[in-house]
Amino acid sequence: MSTPSTPQPATVSITVVEAPACHYCADALQALQEFAADGYSLDVRTLDVRDPAGQELMRFHGAGMSPLVLVDGSYFSQGRLPRRKLAKRLQQASPGTHVTGV
Repeated sequence: MSTPSTPQPATVSITVVEAPACHYCADALQALQEFAADGYSLDVRTLDVRDPAGQELMRFHGAGMSPLVLVDGSYFSQGRLPRRKLAKRLQQASPGTHVTGV
């Protein structure tokens, strides 16, 4: 006899292309830590805008400012992270999880 398992939240892959001394970048990383603390399963990868991979992503997505944020490999935002928009996106991936403080 098997016991029902609790569904695991989907892990959302997030890439942040950040610049040195960028307050929007620091704010975005802080927000992502808060979402993770709220129970979202996040796989956060950061790239420096000066690295070739970071430069290529900025060019490919036409981003004019940092941070460039990709969610599951797709363009999400640039500049100040739209927290409510991200909360909605994360809730779609993990329907049973709720954000506090957005």
